[in-house]
Amino acid sequence: MKEAILHSAKDAVEAAKFLLEEKSISFIESATLLITTCYKEGGKLLIAGNGGSLCDAMHFAEELTGYYREKRAALAAIALSDPGHMSCVANDTDFNEVFARSVEALARPGDILIVLTTSGNSKNLHNAVLAAKEKKIKTIAFLGKTGGCIKGLSDLEWIVEGFKYSDRIQEVHMAAIHMIIEMVEKQLFDSSSKGMEPPSHSQLRVKAPL
Repeated sequence: MKEAILHSAKDAVEAAKFLLEEKSISFIESATLLITTCYKEGGKLLIAGNGGSLCDAMHFAEELTGYYREKRAALAAIALSDPGHMSCVANDTDFNEVFARSVEALARPGDILIVLTTSGNSKNLHNAVLAAKEKKIKTIAFLGKTGGCIKGLSDLEWIVEGFKYSDRIQEVHMAAIHMIIEMVEKQLFDSSSKGMEPPSHSQLRVKAPL
């Protein structure tokens, strides 16, 4: 068993190295700047995924609405995870429409839809991206493998390639998510905002590009 554990650990380390690639750094920087602009203009994030990626979407949202590394104003983010909504839409129409319907209901000008999928072939996320385009909001896609049917649809995308199983892709996605949240905090807040009441969006300010 120890040999199997060591093999798995080495595999995880190799996956983490994907974050060092220029395309990964560029994606993290671009996502950070899109999100900080969204917040500066009073927008919010809508974040969606299936299974483990839905758990990652919830994690992403709570780090923004709650706290990450510093005490600072709450940032608006909604994980599209409401079971009442999802079971209603899936029962009345089709599970492929659950996220698109949420986007239709919740998206407003200036918002961003973020989708997380290790295959890129989740039809409900594909439809959500199309719904976001109808609402004229920007989209960010965390993808895996070949990028699937969602490849090329979003304003900004990142494809974690070269890994057979979803677990490694999700691990890399989550590491990037943590980095983006860290950079968003650095962009929007400075030491003077710590411990203060949450500022209005007009008080948030984006610093110079990283």
